[in-house]
Amino acid sequence: MSSETSSATVGERDQLLRQRALKVVPGGMTGHLNAAQLPAGYPQYFARGQGCRLWDVDGREYIDFMCSWGPNLLGHAHPQVDEAARRQQALGDCFNGPTERFVELAERFVARTAHADWALFQKNGTDATTISLMVARAATGKRKVLVATKAYHGADPWCTPVPVGITAEDRAHLIHYTYNDTASLDAAVAKAGDDLAAIVCAAFKHDLGVDQELPTPTFARHARQLCDKAGAALIVDEVRAGMRVHVGGSWETVGVRPDLCAWSKSIANGYALAAVTGVDSLRDAATRIYATGSFWSGGVAMAASLATLEVADAQDVVGHVQAMGQRLRDGIAAQAASHGMPVRQTGPAALPLILFEDDPAFEKGSAFTVEALRRGVYLHPRHNMFLSLAHTEADIDQALEATDAAFAAVSRRFGSR
Repeated sequence: MSSETSSATVGERDQLLRQRALKVVPGGMTGHLNAAQLPAGYPQYFARGQGCRLWDVDGREYIDFMCSWGPNLLGHAHPQVDEAARRQQALGDCFNGPTERFVELAERFVARTAHADWALFQKNGTDATTISLMVARAATGKRKVLVATKAYHGADPWCTPVPVGITAEDRAHLIHYTYNDTASLDAAVAKAGDDLAAIVCAAFKHDLGVDQELPTPTFARHARQLCDKAGAALIVDEVRAGMRVHVGGSWETVGVRPDLCAWSKSIANGYALAAVTGVDSLRDAATRIYATGSFWSGGVAMAASLATLEVADAQDVVGHVQAMGQRLRDGIAAQAASHGMPVRQTGPAALPLILFEDDPAFEKGSAFTVEALRRGVYLHPRHNMFLSLAHTEADIDQALEATDAAFAAVSRRFGSR
């Protein structure tokens, strides 16, 4: 995976697929998976994955620090997970009703999740966050929902970061606050008056292109107290962080438990699945809402999820990804200092973010990640990344060889200080 065998130029097969897609897909690709949003040279199409490695359609290999934007908690093509999925697929996936895996998985979520008395299943994170709002509104009979400014909670009209094709009415009952700012939360609650249905909080602040912030215990407790006082639901969006910060829910680290929690990404190691977990007092509301999908109860993803949870609990995935993330973080910090290229690394080590100082347009960050890509390491210039169980110390050390060379190249280009 040297610079001689890898290139930041998109390969011929990738280019051809992009050209074909433009003819039959609006824009060629949509949403956060669109490689056009990344620096030039990032591949759009991939052929296979194994462990913490990815191969694009032109045969180039990368150490993967995006893990499919989070879903691959255990690594690509994990044998135990894939075998569980194959066994269920042999029996069938989509029926007139769910398989036994449905009940088994709900039981498993309730048993391992600190606040949970019940679980509902969907297919993606947006489903889960949206259903959480529905349950809160059904339970309270109220409309206003508090969300942090610039927080990402999915791509439905109420939460999409690109509000094209939606109406003002879609967001008429949202009120914004600043994450970790209790005064702004108080102001938002006051604005909601007696119509407050829920406060939605990300597991930690992971807005695109800015420093990450872990929730302070003061902020988390204050959100809990405000909800209790108003009879509103506290919702924690675990879609991105779930399974990498704490097995029972990320806010266990600050001693606060939500009423509702939205899960997806890593819960089935790459198979399409999401979940909402909740407390008993919201069970009736969760029963009364109508939210459904013909594929939501598919047995294959649920079998994969059961296997994922079994592996994650048996092998202390949280401890492993934290350790590997810290090894990466320490190496990056030493290299940045050595090359005179200051960076900021914030948030959980298991979900690393690397931002360069004095880099408002992400020019240094983009150059850095392209140089790493050329050397076989897939990083992101402004989005948090992800560690998996498949990342080993040897993988981290190999990646650090590439990032050291990338720092050197950026230093030559931009100068050091």
